[in-house]
Amino acid sequence: MDIIFTYDVEFQESDVKWASRWDTYLLMNDDQIHWFSIVNSLLIVLFLSVMVAMIMLRTLYRDISRYNQLETQEEAQEETGWKLVHGDVFRPPTNSDMLCVYVGTGVQLFGMLLVTMIFAVLGFLSPSNRGGLMTAMLLLWVFMGLLAGYSSSRLYKMFKGTEWKNVTLKTAVTFPGIISVIFFILNVLIWGEKSSGAVPFTTMFALVALWFGISVPLTFVGSYLGFKKPAIEDPVKTNKIPRQIPEQPWYMNPTISILIGGILPFGAIFIELFFILTSIWLQQFYYIFGFLFLVFIILVVTCAEITIVLCYFQLCSEDYLWWWRSYLTSGSSALYVFLYATFYFFTKLEITKPVSGILYFGYMLIASYAFFVLTGTIGFCACFWFTRLIYSSVKID
Repeated sequence: MDIIFTYDVEFQESDVKWASRWDTYLLMNDDQIHWFSIVNSLLIVLFLSVMVAMIMLRTLYRDISRYNQLETQEEAQEETGWKLVHGDVFRPPTNSDMLCVYVGTGVQLFGMLLVTMIFAVLGFLSPSNRGGLMTAMLLLWVFMGLLAGYSSSRLYKMFKGTEWKNVTLKTAVTFPGIISVIFFILNVLIWGEKSSGAVPFTTMFALVALWFGISVPLTFVGSYLGFKKPAIEDPVKTNKIPRQIPEQPWYMNPTISILIGGILPFGAIFIELFFILTSIWLQQFYYIFGFLFLVFIILVVTCAEITIVLCYFQLCSEDYLWWWRSYLTSGSSALYVFLYATFYFFTKLEITKPVSGILYFGYMLIASYAFFVLTGTIGFCACFWFTRLIYSSVKID
């Protein structure tokens, strides 16, 4: 016996506007929180800008005027503060080779992120195609090797180094090598789980080919061009015998000042960091690159200003070992990024499998390491400009 039935379909008009139909998936409904993030970050920048302005316009102007008015040898011997260490402030630091390597890598990373975000803001890159976005970042990283080699060799030659090929090779392989080792271990774990999310062997081979076939040669080209240029001259002469650093107050202890220096850069980005982590780990798309670009600019300014402020206090305490500390001061914000990622894992995610937890912390370790290199380089470049500016402004016999 056949049963015959019919049904009707009625379309109901939705209250959701057509232009807003993807908002649930694209994180487009949090504009107020994003604006709160921007305002919070701008207040931090404003606070630091006022401090830097006071140092640059009031304190430094007073110091430079007083130093330039010293006429007798007796007065010169009574100098205190940052001018007193003028004969040591540009003395090459320990492990100067690795400092050159990390500064060059940071310049490469900065260039890659800046160009990527500009393209994303202009609409050339679609975040919904995560593979396309990642491919663009990798290609930009490869071609930015030219900047990495140039920057590291310029700094290395200023330190009167001669083994530029050795430093160039380290610049080309240190950072991507560490990232590759971590990534390969994580990928082996994914293979062990027989997951479709594992990166195929052919893709990994292509990445290695890009690395050694294009990025490494470009790094050597940039390094050769940088080393051929005349060395950057110091604004003051360096004494042959290093002066003794006086005992420092507890708050100028390197560990304490470095940890303090990372708080404000992290505070400028932690709200946006929440949205980025949500888009990555809760399978949502991040489309608000306009906000992200603003936060990136604010991060750059914050890292530069906090490092300049703490560097000035350090030099006033007659501690001239500023090279590495300027890198670590803003770079320490990466520690807070990793700690926040740990907090996010235990409060927002429901991951129970050990392998999934290892993958999360492995990828966040890679992101935090890259953030350390980026922010550390920004802080170092700011202090490099600042010290050269103030010591070129005083008359030193």
